[in-house]
Amino acid sequence: MIKDPVAEGIAGGWKAYDASTFTQDRQYDVDAVIIGTGAGGGTTAEILAQAGLRVLLLEEGPLWSSSNFHMRESESYPNLYQESAGRKTKDKAITILQGRSVGGSTTVNWTSSFRTPPVTLAHWRDRFGLSDYTEEAMAPWFERMEKRLNVHPWAEPPNENNAILQRGAAKVGVPSKVIPRNVKGCYNLGYCGMGCPTNAKQSMLVTTIPSALANGAILISRARVERITVDARGRASGVEAVALDGGGLRPSGRGIAVRARHVVLAAGAIGSPAVLLRSKLPDPYGRVGKRTFLHPVVISAALMPTPVNGFSGAPQSIYSDHFLEIAPVDGPIGYKLEVPPLHPILMATNFPGFGEQHAEIMAKMPYANTIIALMRDGFDDRSPGGNVELLDDGSPVLDYSLDDYIWDGARRALTTMAQIQFAAGARSVLPVHEDARSYTSFDEARAAIASFPMEILRAKVVSAHVMGGCGMGAYPKTSVVDGRGNHHQIENLSVFDGSAFPTSIGANPQLSIYGMVSRNATALATALGGHPV
Repeated sequence: MIKDPVAEGIAGGWKAYDASTFTQDRQYDVDAVIIGTGAGGGTTAEILAQAGLRVLLLEEGPLWSSSNFHMRESESYPNLYQESAGRKTKDKAITILQGRSVGGSTTVNWTSSFRTPPVTLAHWRDRFGLSDYTEEAMAPWFERMEKRLNVHPWAEPPNENNAILQRGAAKVGVPSKVIPRNVKGCYNLGYCGMGCPTNAKQSMLVTTIPSALANGAILISRARVERITVDARGRASGVEAVALDGGGLRPSGRGIAVRARHVVLAAGAIGSPAVLLRSKLPDPYGRVGKRTFLHPVVISAALMPTPVNGFSGAPQSIYSDHFLEIAPVDGPIGYKLEVPPLHPILMATNFPGFGEQHAEIMAKMPYANTIIALMRDGFDDRSPGGNVELLDDGSPVLDYSLDDYIWDGARRALTTMAQIQFAAGARSVLPVHEDARSYTSFDEARAAIASFPMEILRAKVVSAHVMGGCGMGAYPKTSVVDGRGNHHQIENLSVFDGSAFPTSIGANPQLSIYGMVSRNATALATALGGHPV
């Protein structure tokens, strides 16, 4: 029987509370309050708690653990994702997958773990004045978190879905590599996106958050932070939150007031800007929520002559950065090639067509392969990203325009992926676009892709990587926080998550967040008087 370390910890006395059960208002007084429990919040919590500081974590989503993970999309999407895995940009053109439970997106991601690419760090230094973001300076922090989370190249053979990318890329002369994954004792099930039922994924849910709780931290789930409070001198002094009901969506009527010496904002690259906007903190240059980036993703599907069973085995184990490496950062947009898992709901909601046409596609699911291209946005002046805004009820929405610069990359990426799939032996290729049909040769597919109208809601675009919106930089006029995550305008307030990235990074972001935050949180622990970790 697989043990559930979270259930065991709660039974052993962890201070972990579900705010939906509160029958009265709560007040807390701590050294640091952390808003969010994902890669940034979880890493921060462990470091501060191990330093002997009093830590409180607030999480909007529920506390689910391996006992709750049954590898069912119908359970996981409503409970573990923002907006039931249906979060979209303001114009509905892009579907965004983001976590919404204890552990954040680390609970539901596909485990791919890359260091921040050197070209990205160089761009941040040159463009944003982040002089200490060098490959050499960051290497010890990446190494520290790689050891902590057991990050290593996947040693097992890739599943067939990933092997198709590997074989096809080799045949057309495109190099590919093995993806490092943060797993330990992985059962190779393929259901990482629904929460790991064996606790093999080394997410914040089973690593840093249990460590923080074992060191006395407090965790409150189903608690939505409304605003950051400030004292008479204009310094962050805590937060005001509301308890949510058992469904996790509506306020229960109970309030949560936290007084803290320091506030750490780690609610993700849509949630963190939203908290700042709701708090109406000083923003003299109008930077909060601006330059939010997505890695816009386009999809190419193929039918293979033998079963692929893309729902089984490590979801992502092979990648290619070739089309990033040959693309100058200030030129046409580059893209990273990876493979997603294929589960019924995920496939059905992202593949084109309606009625009989769509049913025919789904009937061939065991033979389907899918490759995705993640476009690196934010490096060129033609790629300004999007803006996080607040709706009338205070909830956030991302306004993100898809322009000719991105559409050019999308068209090139669809062509590349079709070529690779045919080279790997595909019987037909279906670029995921509403005007597409299945093509039986690369020449036919290439001609069709060249003629597609690249427009929103016709070309399918998705993303699981949201970055920016509270961008860091040396200059307050063009950034929200400095290179250590400290807010330029408000003392005692730090942003420790992917919202601090000044661009997208051109790689799956979790390890970049871990490395950046482990460095910055360690400095914060010292500043708050914690003992050395």
